[in-house]
Amino acid sequence: MEARSAGATSVMFANAARSLGQAARLRDLVVPGFRSPPGVEGVHRTLRRRRGVPSVAVRLKGRPWSAVVSDMIEGIVVANGLSGARADRVRAALWLAVDDPGAQTAGSPAKRQRKVAS
Repeated sequence: MEARSAGATSVMFANAARSLGQAARLRDLVVPGFRSPPGVEGVHRTLRRRRGVPSVAVRLKGRPWSAVVSDMIEGIVVANGLSGARADRVRAALWLAVDDPGAQTAGSPAKRQRKVAS
């Protein structure tokens, strides 16, 4: 995956947002809106709440892909007020969702279908 080490693209960002959103919903978490770039100069990530709806803005340009994903994941953790062991478990699950979007987690529709078919 050469492209991932070079830097983030808007297509990669959109795909990651989709995968992270699905993984967060499976865990009954609030899924913030994702956008880029942040409206504040000189920062890599911002989190805003408008009418209670969180929005995470992440800078893509000139940053490694892993830093962008890390900011997206941390945005979900912060938007949901997670801490401690639960935050660590959620971070791990969200990283897995981006690293292997095909990976299924407990409660996912594909896993339920496999149980029914068995």
